[in-house]
Amino acid sequence: MNILILGSGGREHALAWAVKQNPKCDRLIVAPGNAGIAALAECADIDILDGAGVVTFCEENAIDFVIIGPEAPLAAGVADACRQAGLLTFGPSAAAAKLEASKAFTKDICDACNAPTAAWARFSDPTLAKAYIRQKGVPIVVKADGLAAGKGVIVAAAETEALAAIDDILGGAFGAAGAEVVIEEFMDGEEASLFVLTDGTHALTVGTAQDHKRAFDGDTGPNTGGMGAYSPAPVLTAEIEAQAMAEIVLPTIREMARRGTPYSGVLYAGLMIDKGQARLVEYNARFGDPEAQVLMMRLGAQALDLMHACAEGRLADVHVNWADDHAMTVVMAAKGYPGPYARGSQIRGLEALPEDSRHMVFHAGTAERNASLVATGGRVLNVTARGETLRDARDAAYAMVDRIDWPGGFCRRDIGWRALQERRRK
Repeated sequence: MNILILGSGGREHALAWAVKQNPKCDRLIVAPGNAGIAALAECADIDILDGAGVVTFCEENAIDFVIIGPEAPLAAGVADACRQAGLLTFGPSAAAAKLEASKAFTKDICDACNAPTAAWARFSDPTLAKAYIRQKGVPIVVKADGLAAGKGVIVAAAETEALAAIDDILGGAFGAAGAEVVIEEFMDGEEASLFVLTDGTHALTVGTAQDHKRAFDGDTGPNTGGMGAYSPAPVLTAEIEAQAMAEIVLPTIREMARRGTPYSGVLYAGLMIDKGQARLVEYNARFGDPEAQVLMMRLGAQALDLMHACAEGRLADVHVNWADDHAMTVVMAAKGYPGPYARGSQIRGLEALPEDSRHMVFHAGTAERNASLVATGGRVLNVTARGETLRDARDAAYAMVDRIDWPGGFCRRDIGWRALQERRRK
């Protein structure tokens, strides 16, 4: 097959790495890609939000299968354009991707199918929103309704913080994503992620993971897009996964189909787990980043077979072959992230690191300039390793981190601390 992957981050590098291992992959193109992706696939400079342009590119390059990585092209209807042109496509329609693109839409779906989630209300009037916050009290969660690049969620411990969040969101800080605000009950517990492939009828779980959102050790500092992740997630036991599938994921899939907008692709359920029960925090319509890096490290070449079966509606005929192992990814970010940071700092030492089924550095924000690798984003590298135990994976990942010469970057040194601490207690 000739395969096109849309996207330019660490998630897409991990997807490309897994897909490339499968003998069914003949030609692999990633648009627009990055410096790391360019080492294993062709990169193409096309506008991935332009459905018609993507279709034209696929026709000109005899593409057989399109895999859409990020949420923005899904929300823009690129999957719809590809399917209408007869292209086999992995990724939900724009109507189905509203499960990520609109917090209020997801809450409506949960209400319709009785999926357990936080109590909530939506507002477009700041006065009413603030009155609701004063009535409910803190802690409370304030969210921009639309896509805000992971930055539109404020977990407010103080009333002043919650009220300021209303002013920011409805005042335009997040653009069109903040036309409405969703205010939710604060949920206690531990958060974990469940990844499910669905063809609109059947569903197949393809892994669990936990990530670290805070910038600094000890889960302190500002929220980020994710500073590291590990898989599997110990807190998401087989019993809790079964409950989440029965009460949350499968009812959602059935409700989407009932509404005439069947969901096809990966459905990423963010779950809050407390007292042995899961409630839905949010849905994403694509693989997480950096969760995809650890999932692809563990899935390897079979990831293509699973996504292909999903796109063709054959999920009932496939299953996942899991090794009894663990994977961890450590994000190296530019100093200053998630605030202002410098671009263009040089990165050295990657060429001496192993690249195999147990060790990979996935690039998230890099470019090659004057024969040197430079940082072009906030989250720049995903240093990823597998091990027999989570501790083995952790040790291997940080051994690689320590060999990277990048004075302009930083990382957390405690990825996986919660799970490792729990294991010590046992």
